[in-house]
Amino acid sequence: MNSPAAIRVSGLQHFYGDRCALAGLSFEVPDGEIFGVLGPNGGGKTTLFRVLSTLIPPRQGEVALFGMGLPQQTAQVRGAIGVVFQSPSLDPQLTVYENLSHQAALYGLSKSVCETRSAELLETMGLTDRRDEFTKTLSGGLRRRVELAKGMIHQPRLLLMDEPSTGLDPGARSDLWRYLLQLRDEMGVTILLTTHLLEEADKVDRIAIIHEGSLVALDSPDALRAEMGGDTITLETDDPPGLASRIQSQFDVSAAVLDGVVRLELVEGPSWVPRLMESFAADVSAIRLGRPTLEDLFIARTGHRFWSGDDGPNEVAANRRKAKRRH
Repeated sequence: MNSPAAIRVSGLQHFYGDRCALAGLSFEVPDGEIFGVLGPNGGGKTTLFRVLSTLIPPRQGEVALFGMGLPQQTAQVRGAIGVVFQSPSLDPQLTVYENLSHQAALYGLSKSVCETRSAELLETMGLTDRRDEFTKTLSGGLRRRVELAKGMIHQPRLLLMDEPSTGLDPGARSDLWRYLLQLRDEMGVTILLTTHLLEEADKVDRIAIIHEGSLVALDSPDALRAEMGGDTITLETDDPPGLASRIQSQFDVSAAVLDGVVRLELVEGPSWVPRLMESFAADVSAIRLGRPTLEDLFIARTGHRFWSGDDGPNEVAANRRKAKRRH
């Protein structure tokens, strides 16, 4: 008999008043997989994470973790999951070990078990020499490792992570992923993470891309890119609608205007660049050729850029800095 999926979501809907946050979401995550949920801010990732981590009950639809349904078996589910939130959850006035031991006490672990598991996790995370340091003195990357160890102290079968790379520099992100792969490969932990970072989504085994609460794509990153089947060409011009119309008329290809540039998806893109420039050089200020990306897939499925207007990565970072200053 096959064991149940680590996560099974079927027809999940959630509303905040009249606003639909999740619109009939359905997917499964098998045991032993790193599964990503990718979407722009406001797309439904946070609501899904809150449901899976038992912070809010599912209103409509079915959700089961290892065959245990929510909200009926919330207590059992909580014993099987570890959660790493986007916002820091460490007590800065406690040492690394004290943070772990407090978490262990919440799960009813004995002192001897806590000692053993803490030692194992600190070694796995490269934190043994930091055991007695106060977490407020650690770098962002080291604190994230402690968060991971804290989430794993009770040996959960499933680790849920909300925007795990938030605030980390490239080196710390690389370290984080090395530990996540170690958890999957050596400890058999299933991992689900939410992210709005396209480069992070490329690292998972499979990914669900959601937009406005709906599932728009589900597969491995490589398989999703392969669906595009061509290259992406963008052209900058003073008259995007006019240029797009002339390209379509002359070459009988689809040309879309997106965020003020003309965008084409074409097989054998490199051969098209000289043809386009020969015909429209006087109208084009810049032309770019690229291989298909997850953002290209997002655009093809939704008709929107992944980052739009004020929701770009620089603006999001600026807003976070402003929020920190206010608090």
